[in-house]
Amino acid sequence: MDVRQSIHSAHAKTLDTQGLRNEFLVEKVFVADEYTMVYSHIDRIIVGGIMPITKTVSVGGEVGKQLGVSYFLERRELGVINIGGAGTITVDGQCYEIGHRDALYVGKGAKEVVFASIDTGTPAKFYYNCAPAHTTYPTKKVTPDEVSPVTLGDNLTSNRRTINKYFVPDVLETCQLSMGLTELAPGNLWNTMPCHTHERRM
Repeated sequence: MDVRQSIHSAHAKTLDTQGLRNEFLVEKVFVADEYTMVYSHIDRIIVGGIMPITKTVSVGGEVGKQLGVSYFLERRELGVINIGGAGTITVDGQCYEIGHRDALYVGKGAKEVVFASIDTGTPAKFYYNCAPAHTTYPTKKVTPDEVSPVTLGDNLTSNRRTINKYFVPDVLETCQLSMGLTELAPGNLWNTMPCHTHERRM
């Protein structure tokens, strides 16, 4: 687990390019037959990727020890979006088929979560976020047809894009986790310009 400390905005302004990359950039998201995991002290969120090819992948008990719990989701909720080939996610024995751009929300308390690819030639790429949770909401699959899309930007500024809101109150209940997938229109280059932040996090 790669642990990132919180950083004050005044400190961030003093950093050069490499310093900013060290603090904020997550370069390695998908590794064959492994999970990657970056823990940020900002909101205690965990981000990472899982790409099973020749075997199934699950988050082991060693992560629970690092988080001070007996298993990974004892006090956390998990959101997963598959940006690769078709795969499956099995949650405490219940198997969900997760195709390209399908998503799965896994509520607090799930003890065993197992990731697999259906075709090793085009493996699933499960991008995930994981956040602290105070209560349990049911595990639920979300397909692209169920998301709440918002189209923003303009072709003249090269940032025409659609924000596909997967985990928002209009789609399903979570404790605090929100997730989406931004898709740039053909010929567009930027997600959002100018760059900005929001005071409300998570």
